[in-house]
Amino acid sequence: MTLSATGGTNGRPARPHPNAAAYRHDPLAYLAAEFDDAQDVWRYASNRVCVAGPAAAREVMGNRRGTFAETSDFFHTRDGVFGPRAAQIEIGRAARALVRRRLDAGRADLPRLVGDRLAPTSSWPDAGNLLVREHLREVLLCRDAPERLHEAVDGIIARAVLAGARRRHSAMSRLRFRRRATHVLIREIRARRSAGVSLGVGEPRDLLDVVVAGAGPSAEPADLAEVYLSFLFATVGSIGFALGWSVHLLGTHPRTDGDEPGWIAREAMRLWPVAWLFSRTPSRAHDLAGVTVGPRDEVNVCSYLVHRHPRHWDRPDEFVPSRWAESVHDPAFIPFGFGPHTCAGATVTMALLEDLIRVITRDWHLSVTDGGDGPHLGPALAPPRFTAELHARVDSTERR
Repeated sequence: MTLSATGGTNGRPARPHPNAAAYRHDPLAYLAAEFDDAQDVWRYASNRVCVAGPAAAREVMGNRRGTFAETSDFFHTRDGVFGPRAAQIEIGRAARALVRRRLDAGRADLPRLVGDRLAPTSSWPDAGNLLVREHLREVLLCRDAPERLHEAVDGIIARAVLAGARRRHSAMSRLRFRRRATHVLIREIRARRSAGVSLGVGEPRDLLDVVVAGAGPSAEPADLAEVYLSFLFATVGSIGFALGWSVHLLGTHPRTDGDEPGWIAREAMRLWPVAWLFSRTPSRAHDLAGVTVGPRDEVNVCSYLVHRHPRHWDRPDEFVPSRWAESVHDPAFIPFGFGPHTCAGATVTMALLEDLIRVITRDWHLSVTDGGDGPHLGPALAPPRFTAELHARVDSTERR
């Protein structure tokens, strides 16, 4: 993405644009080059506004004054936003509970899983996505789901979730597969609805049960299929990429491997937020930190810039996990969004990342070799290609 400044309010010139090598290392470098740290909000096209300041970002996403159209960063369908809000809340609550049970039950098996999947070498970022997929396999889809549905989910991950999938599969093949997979999903949704799947009657077997039961009987099966796919992208995709960033930064900053897993995860998400851009539409004309915005504008909250704001972070571009030693909530940290539509899975995401980072740093010596390219920039900010080598620590058994 390249932004072109249309003038600032402080008279200061934009930072010089990076060269091509810098852009390969960081595809958001051009965006950062347009950011004048004295100007938290600026218009970069006729109808597009970028928000980089923490206060303005929270104003947009919190929407306490109702100046932006209500939306969701998760419950999107092709026809708009899935609702009602009560169903979103119920689905989110049940999904969190289901994942939390799985994390508690599977924690003891994580050392074996990490050893089997990552040692002695693994290719990332795919390794992170597939590790999360394996750990949450029965959460995503119960064992007794139809085989064709398991195949469809595996195919969606390969064609739409893994970094670089768009380069490996043509647009036409991805479209054809998506249609077939969606048809399989809709058939299963109808079958589960006919079987009387409902929340409060036994525990849901998987996230598809959660979606079907929480949505109610009137929801369109096609919409429920898209909500389920959002869960698939958020777990295997987003959590896998966040793990990838953590492993990459640990491997390239070996002196940080003794830091707390929670610090490492938060610092990785600060530097490289997987959800790097949140878009909102103003409901009426109003002033936003000195810039007039209205219903024809697209307001983009850039968490990448918020997380590197030099007035809010010491050494903003450096990986410093120890900055999180003080457990103080920072208003300039919004990896899961902010306000009423904050990611419903934020707490379980952090728990899973901490579990995995703890096993890796406790039981293994980690080294990383870069693959030569930069991060993958799309709807999610995925890590670059790299190879990780894990060698068992001699004292890992005693430290467990």
